[in-house]
Amino acid sequence: MNKNIDNKLPIYKLTSKKKVLEYYKKWTKKSLYNQDMIDWKYIAPNESVYLFKKYVLDKKIKILDAGCGTGLVGLELKKAGFQNITGFDFSKNMLNLIPPKTYKKLKIFDLNNSIDVKDNFFGAILCVGTFTYGHVKSNALDEFVRITKKFGYICFTVNEGIYKKNKFDKKILELKNKNFLKIISNKKSSYIINKNVKSWLCLVQVIKD
Repeated sequence: MNKNIDNKLPIYKLTSKKKVLEYYKKWTKKSLYNQDMIDWKYIAPNESVYLFKKYVLDKKIKILDAGCGTGLVGLELKKAGFQNITGFDFSKNMLNLIPPKTYKKLKIFDLNNSIDVKDNFFGAILCVGTFTYGHVKSNALDEFVRITKKFGYICFTVNEGIYKKNKFDKKILELKNKNFLKIISNKKSSYIINKNVKSWLCLVQVIKD
């Protein structure tokens, strides 16, 4: 039986960028967002970086944390020894909560747009908690492949409630069939434990010509 994920969190009901940004503005007051992530046991950052560091051994590579939020993935990357990290997020209120020196660069950016980065720029990309309800569409994966170097890695989560609904399964297969990427791992993983929400945790290697 399929779980009803749509009603697990209030933000899952929002469909417009304006409403999502307004929600984050309220959610970040007094660091409420970060406290909720602790209380709800949001472990996607830990799970993603744990998988990522098994395959990415060069600690000096340029990494993009796409949809970095308050820096939870960045902090895990720093713990693992990675230093050259750039963060993009479309909410200034979220970026304001990032601890100093977590990222080398930060930028306010909507990942549903074409990314203003030259081809083959990053050695790796992580995108955790961003492919979810009312946020970033699957077409962003095309841009991720474009801006990642050949043989670089892209590690991302997709909320289980939108994985098929928003055709992430088909986009991943399309990129694989075009020989743009090789799937290293793609399986259900813990996401927000206390809300009984899982995600697909995917690691791919870029193999484009």
